[in-house]
Amino acid sequence: MENFPVINLEKLNGEERKATMETIKDACENWGFFELVNHGLPIELLDTVEKMTKGHYKNCLEQRFKDLVASKGLEAVNSEVKDMDWESTFYLKHLPHSNISEVPDLEDLYRKEMKEFALKLEKLAEELLDLFCENLGLEKGYLKKVFYGSQGSPTFGTKVSNYPPCPTPDLIKGLRSHTDAGGIILLFQDDKVSGLQLLKDGKWVDVPPMRHSIVINLGDQLEVITNGKYKSVEHRVIAQTDGTRMSIASFYNPGSDAVIYPAPSLVEKEAEEKNQVYPKFVFDDYMKLYAALKFEAKEPRFEAMKTVEANPSLAAIATA
Repeated sequence: MENFPVINLEKLNGEERKATMETIKDACENWGFFELVNHGLPIELLDTVEKMTKGHYKNCLEQRFKDLVASKGLEAVNSEVKDMDWESTFYLKHLPHSNISEVPDLEDLYRKEMKEFALKLEKLAEELLDLFCENLGLEKGYLKKVFYGSQGSPTFGTKVSNYPPCPTPDLIKGLRSHTDAGGIILLFQDDKVSGLQLLKDGKWVDVPPMRHSIVINLGDQLEVITNGKYKSVEHRVIAQTDGTRMSIASFYNPGSDAVIYPAPSLVEKEAEEKNQVYPKFVFDDYMKLYAALKFEAKEPRFEAMKTVEANPSLAAIATA
């Protein structure tokens, strides 16, 4: 299998721009994932975020996770666990409204650094959207405009996860296989403890841990908007017996009222005349459906939204 795509963003500014854009195009069309280096986020900021995230887990969350494992008898399981994940998580909201000041047990400096981290990632996400527009032949700003919806803001938040050592990694996943519901996911992951895998050509492929890189993967909404040219890809986290893996995944998604549908210029006339493959829907309706079906295939979700598109009165039933 070919090497996992790693993209040096600095090369967009020189003679290698065309080749770099081709690499991004190939990654979006054939992998749904790629890894960014020289992405513009300061190394000092990444080091501080990593240090404080790991410290916060050790001081505030590690014992809670051990207590949860003990209460559910997960250390002694002897058959596969299919309804739980071996992870400790908390969530931060950035847009349209931040909740960082309300999340308990965070040091003031940690709150400050995570705010700065989110601002940098938001800028990077919007830069990537414009690169995608360029590769897709869409006018600059098209994807950003779709994501902003009528209220003028995307939905943006961060899932901070730790995956502690697991005594039975063959019986429970760190995180079960799924595709992501939203737009662009920007992941800052542990560079020493691995575990993230994606499904490519029927085989699970490791996403390599790299120091100070940002891993990008595409969500279901970009698959719909690009009319299937870009694909959201199944991925999972394998639990490990040694080491705690840090994962900070930031989700740059459409605004809740954004209307999602294939970009007209990407829909071939013949396909349009036969049957449109992807539906038109409000992002919030899709998210309500996704909440119940996250760990199932995406195709039935798209089909369900087609039914809602044809019968708007079914929206409440489909997402109940």
